[in-house]
Amino acid sequence: MKVTLAYGKSALRVNIPDEHKMDVIVPRYVKGVPDEQDAVSKALADPICHKALKDAVNPDQKVAIVFSDITRATPYHVLVPPLLKSLKQVPDRNITFFCATGTHRVATRKELNTILGKEIVERFRIVQNDAAKREQFQYVGTTKAGNRILLNKEILEYDLRILTGFIEPHFFAGFSGGGKALMPGMAHLDSIRYNHSIRMLENPMARWGNTHGNPLWEDVMEAAEFAAPLFLLNITLNRNKEITGVFAGELREAHKRGCMFVKETAMVPLDQPYDIVVTSNSGYPLDLNIYQSVKGMSAAEQVVKKGGTIVIAAECWDGIPSGSDFEKILISAGSVPALMDFVRKNEAVYQDTWQVYFQAMIQEKTTVYLYSTLDDTTVERALLKPAGNLDQLLLKLIQHHGKESRICVLPEGPLTIPYLSS
Repeated sequence: MKVTLAYGKSALRVNIPDEHKMDVIVPRYVKGVPDEQDAVSKALADPICHKALKDAVNPDQKVAIVFSDITRATPYHVLVPPLLKSLKQVPDRNITFFCATGTHRVATRKELNTILGKEIVERFRIVQNDAAKREQFQYVGTTKAGNRILLNKEILEYDLRILTGFIEPHFFAGFSGGGKALMPGMAHLDSIRYNHSIRMLENPMARWGNTHGNPLWEDVMEAAEFAAPLFLLNITLNRNKEITGVFAGELREAHKRGCMFVKETAMVPLDQPYDIVVTSNSGYPLDLNIYQSVKGMSAAEQVVKKGGTIVIAAECWDGIPSGSDFEKILISAGSVPALMDFVRKNEAVYQDTWQVYFQAMIQEKTTVYLYSTLDDTTVERALLKPAGNLDQLLLKLIQHHGKESRICVLPEGPLTIPYLSS
């Protein structure tokens, strides 16, 4: 049987022997709304627990629009026109777009054009977060968890901050969207490190689909509220990257409704774990590098047996990425057994330790193969096994785990979050 995995901007077909038991797990398909821009316009005009956006600001006030970087598939060509129409009373000079890079690298001019469109990039001022430059940040408060929140100074000068993005399950924040546009999106490295610390990640509630009671999510939302007033514009997407829902308005309530919508479609209960789990990283743009692909590994890890195998297909056109702390940690540890010990001892030295923590936790339980455009040496430098020919690899894995071994396929990667119902 052939199964199609989301891979890059196209797809990848994998052959599973017909006689072998296999479960293909996908989110419940939801049709895209018939008119995407109209759906956004209506949500802005009648938001959740908030006055209409057009009535929320005066012409002499300044508006900050926070947008996602190149790693996210948010369709800004759909969101921005109705958003600006709702702000037509505000002159262009009073509107600035802020790129929520968090600890990611800043976007290139070409990437900004891809995200927002050339016209918007040329028309408005754009500020990108550089989490390492302390002088660009201001202390706004300390959360109940003890996190000193430092946010971008300039964004705090605005009268309203509009947080945009899309909601999907997230492997330690529960769900994306919501306050993540500000923290980590527009936060200083120290605040991000505290939120993403191993101490926080080890909490069993800091996992897929959990919000209330998840210390990371609670910390994120509290941090964002230090920068009130806020307006949320979040969307949900189907496998075709079509908008299925628009959730605009007050931060907590709008995000809550969006998360409930996603949970009903994306999270799938299963009875037993599997010997082999084949997954993707949701295709472009999320599968741009190995760092992001840990999310796909984590989705698969939810239902793989201890001692089982994960095979992930991710294009990784951006590499590990090269020169990142993520790569430096993997190289410095040198082996999977040493990885968790190394990251615990050096958490204060490097950023990106949170991603390494999850990779180490997954690899302590299971073997991980990566199918990508990268050469074998690069894959091995990231402490993963190169997949080579996927069809041949799967035959070898079936032979290794036995002819009665159970296989699970997650064609859309972390857009589907399986979990064991027990």
